[in-house]
Amino acid sequence: MTKTTPARTRRTRPHALRAAGLAVLLSGVVAGCAANAEDGATSFEPQVLKKGQLRVCTDMPYEPFEYEDKGEPKGFDIDLVDKVGQRLSLEPRILDTDFDAIQSGEALNAGKCDIAISAMTITGERARVLDFSSPYFNASQALVVERGSSVESLADLAGQKVAVQGGTTGELYVTDNAPDSADIVPLPDSAAMDEALRKGTVDAAVYDNTVVGDVIANNSRLSVAAEFDTGEQYGMAVKKDGNVDLLRTVNDVLADLRANGGYDKIYEKWFGKTS
Repeated sequence: MTKTTPARTRRTRPHALRAAGLAVLLSGVVAGCAANAEDGATSFEPQVLKKGQLRVCTDMPYEPFEYEDKGEPKGFDIDLVDKVGQRLSLEPRILDTDFDAIQSGEALNAGKCDIAISAMTITGERARVLDFSSPYFNASQALVVERGSSVESLADLAGQKVAVQGGTTGELYVTDNAPDSADIVPLPDSAAMDEALRKGTVDAAVYDNTVVGDVIANNSRLSVAAEFDTGEQYGMAVKKDGNVDLLRTVNDVLADLRANGGYDKIYEKWFGKTS
């Protein structure tokens, strides 16, 4: 996904997406191994593409999950996958990868990387081409408009343009719930969505709610008109049926981080304390 594609008219049922996602989450939890919070040891022996490295596919920029700061990858997702690398005594190598190549399974299944983490929602469709970890983050969607706009909900977008990131659950949600006359504009990433809003080429944009704070902070002319609870959860992914031990290691690391407070520290670093 490197260029804008025409607005999509395909409609799907959001409750079906949520049901499929739930089934995937349950299978991911079953695949996880028991945590050893005492010493973090694991007996798994995952295979990696390059000795000494954990090759990681992620789509940047998507602050605060993944972005570059002075040439160095930073973000919530980066900190989590670093913990996986530490457990395996491997140096993470972050590979900026088109999101569509990640969520379609192309990048992992073609051997570009060992693991993917990119604020990627677990869905049934994606689980057919990827093996997901247990969920590591809950998210929803937010509608962003210019301050003073009359748009207060998706229903107000009749005859107007709304930007989404192509190939994401945000695009699916808007396609399912916006008026038929809304012009849904898929763009390659959040930076392109920011630019479209800034230039006024779209009337609104729908982002994951977790990145909206940075969007608003970088443009005081924008505001959040509405948020939508979509029941989304993010997961890391590995090659389909191709790296069970790496998947189990990821689940082991996530379980340990939950048990020893490490997850809360990483969360607070990027999102602040929960109320």
